[in-house]
Amino acid sequence: MKQVNIQIPLRMLGLLLGLFLSVGAFAQIDVKGHVKDATGEPIIGATVRVVGTQTATVSDFDGNFALKANQGADITVSYVGYQTQTVKAAPSLTITLQDDQTVLENVVVIGYGRAKKNDLTGSVTAIKPDDMNKGLITNAQDALQGKVAGVNIINEGGTPGGGASIRIRGGSSLNASNDPLIVIDGLAMDSYGIEGSRNSLSMVNPADIESFTVLKDASATAIYGSRASNGVIIITTKKGQKNQKARIAYSGNVSVSAIKKTVEMMNASEFMSFVQNKLGYDDATWKASKEYERMGYWDASGNHLFADTDWQKEIYRTAVSTDHNITVSGGLKNMPYRVSAGYTGQQGIIKTSDYRRYTASVNLAPTFLDDHLSVNINGKFMHSKTSNANSGTAIGAAVGMDPTKPVNADWEPYKTHYAGYWQWATPVTRNDKAWIYGVQNTAPKNPVAALELYSDKGKSNVYLGNI
Repeated sequence: MKQVNIQIPLRMLGLLLGLFLSVGAFAQIDVKGHVKDATGEPIIGATVRVVGTQTATVSDFDGNFALKANQGADITVSYVGYQTQTVKAAPSLTITLQDDQTVLENVVVIGYGRAKKNDLTGSVTAIKPDDMNKGLITNAQDALQGKVAGVNIINEGGTPGGGASIRIRGGSSLNASNDPLIVIDGLAMDSYGIEGSRNSLSMVNPADIESFTVLKDASATAIYGSRASNGVIIITTKKGQKNQKARIAYSGNVSVSAIKKTVEMMNASEFMSFVQNKLGYDDATWKASKEYERMGYWDASGNHLFADTDWQKEIYRTAVSTDHNITVSGGLKNMPYRVSAGYTGQQGIIKTSDYRRYTASVNLAPTFLDDHLSVNINGKFMHSKTSNANSGTAIGAAVGMDPTKPVNADWEPYKTHYAGYWQWATPVTRNDKAWIYGVQNTAPKNPVAALELYSDKGKSNVYLGNI
């Protein structure tokens, strides 16, 4: 019995000792701490969490926090843009968060400052070279088209060197401009465009563009004032690399364009048969009719002839366009540089439409005072020539012109009054020698003459630079 009485208290003592140690191991303590960055500045709003529990808090305006945790428990401290730190719970903690180098791409330059994307309440989209459109990129908007949500780019007719309507999240004004602000290497462009050129973005060679940044909302564009009410498109051009050997690079392409399909029209024989059958004439009556006489044309000898002209074929062509760019880039010890020259020649599928552009750019980025002072020097030049076709008149006339008529005629009145092109003529008045003819305004015009006798040419020179 004594042995039994002795064993029971020992077991109870062991149990009580185990319970005491367990309670001691899970006893909670008050944890107070301070969160700062590598420069010593307090971090506001850092998340402090006890691992494996729901206990969490955030640092206050001074970077301080307080919570309860088990002695020796793991505590994580995290903040966007910084590496997460894990420490053991203690009554007093000081945590220093280091910058996370992997999220530096989320830093966006806006106007004259910079901000992290998570701090911007507006919408920002950045497009790098690999994300841009490929092929013959004549103007900057061709590289951006269809690549950014909420940005609609509609070409204005597709003419060579033509402009485009750019709308960021739709139009917002009834009677003012809805065009976004264009900023090239920190220099805001005039919204009135360029004299002699249909496209204000043609001043920068697409081959020189490093990236696009599109700012869509007011909070992201406030730095530019009221000019940015329709959004901002920031264009950054390429630069040389520091301590890089001199490199010479060439890029070029050739493209061919053709009209996919034309309106199906009657040829001369089909047209004459259609008119004869419509009037119900037999062959003898048909050839003696005024309608038959009005078809065809007379040559210089007075012969009544019939042409077979495909007027659409006469105004369209297979267009060949080329683009050539050469670049010299590199970097001395403290001065990266990049010099480029480019040529773009674009033919339109309508004859007489043409666009040619010559560009040159220089970029220097020297640093001084052991890289404490950086200077960026940009200079750009653009010379363009634009030939606009009378396309509206020519395209309409090509589907309404009589196929029995020729493009050119030898009859003297045509040589005198219409530069040798056939036209629907009507006598206007008569002098002592002969009738003076004019063009019938109600009849279709010669579409080839509408192109060849029309002149609408533009020329522009643009110099752009900033330091």
